[in-house]
Amino acid sequence: MGRQVAIVSAGFSEHASKRSDVNIVELVSEAVKDCLKKVPNVSINDIDAYVTGNMPGFEGANLPELWMTDWIGARNKPLMRVTTGGTTGGSVGIAGYYSVTSGLPGIDTVLAVAFEQQSQGDSSVGLGNVIYGELTALNKLGVSLGQAGSLVSGGAAIGAAAYQATNYMRKSKISEEDLARVVVQNRHNAAKTWWTHLKMPNLTIEEVLDTPYIAYPLRYGMVCPASDGACAVLFTIEEKAKEMCDIPAYVNGVASIAHETAIFGYNASGSAQLDPSEQLGAMKSSEIAYGQAGISFPRKEIDYAEVYSPFPNQELMWVEKLGLFEQNSAPQMYESGLTALNGELPICCSGGVNSTNAIGASALERPAVAALQIMGKASNQVPKTVHTAIGHGWGGALNFCTLMVLSDEPQRKWR
Repeated sequence: MGRQVAIVSAGFSEHASKRSDVNIVELVSEAVKDCLKKVPNVSINDIDAYVTGNMPGFEGANLPELWMTDWIGARNKPLMRVTTGGTTGGSVGIAGYYSVTSGLPGIDTVLAVAFEQQSQGDSSVGLGNVIYGELTALNKLGVSLGQAGSLVSGGAAIGAAAYQATNYMRKSKISEEDLARVVVQNRHNAAKTWWTHLKMPNLTIEEVLDTPYIAYPLRYGMVCPASDGACAVLFTIEEKAKEMCDIPAYVNGVASIAHETAIFGYNASGSAQLDPSEQLGAMKSSEIAYGQAGISFPRKEIDYAEVYSPFPNQELMWVEKLGLFEQNSAPQMYESGLTALNGELPICCSGGVNSTNAIGASALERPAVAALQIMGKASNQVPKTVHTAIGHGWGGALNFCTLMVLSDEPQRKWR
């Protein structure tokens, strides 16, 4: 067992479609400043090391961590960049955690910083580079480029999510109205969170359903935006945590899982035929992280959850696959209000990735918000006391998953 680690602060930049008022390093520095202002007795000199992450191909700027070194106080300090697709932010957070818990000499406090400024480049071109590698690998396995290419033509991320959504809808017997209800809750929550992108406090289910389809069953009004934004999270050892903030959020469990590529589904998988809505990776990550945290009954022991869901069907899926609700029961939980701000188990009170998606930052923003909910410092704070919360990330070809379990008490009984 390594050293006990806690999150003592988290900060954000303002998010928007185009933050043309700043460049990458200025955007990142906003999040770092917001993070540090919440812990006034901590200075940039107290940070021992840094972990950063984004999708460099999306901005077209290579080695951005070298550019931002002086802007985040990292000169002459250890610095590492992590990139794992949509889970980049989650991987950055987990790398920050391991940097502290490992007991590396001289590293007690680590700042994790993740960002994306998509308006600086073309995310579709960046995704194309990833897809080209997938197509090449499949071709070498004997799958024709025409067969594999037909799947890609479904529309990149939203095309893959559409396959996933239709499979989930078939099994759970839900309607488009159930999907729209998730969107409305997220947009309303985002309107109460200062740093988010799509703020729609008066949005209705009917208005969502009145927007055109992009790829059935996903409509224009249901999908996430492409955002510019950044997030910073400060990790430190238990002995210093209480000196830095009143209520640290202790990291009691982490998991990072890569399952078989599911984007190619039934038509062209390499070694298995996968239902993209099964998400065994999410189930395995929760098994590992909950086991570390000593959680046996997540539905009863978890008070708050931030899940990575660019599309509403994914939010319904994740809360089931992560053990918060029984299979195929999530739509009823949302309809009953149980997942709302004042509900028994609030979900994504920041508005989630469905309302704000700066890809590199998004999976770090999930544990960041979860930690702030425990501290009582979240922008859209739930009224009840949050003792245990989770932050989840999703990425890759529907096959990467990260999970972090946080609590207001340290975990002494790792298994």
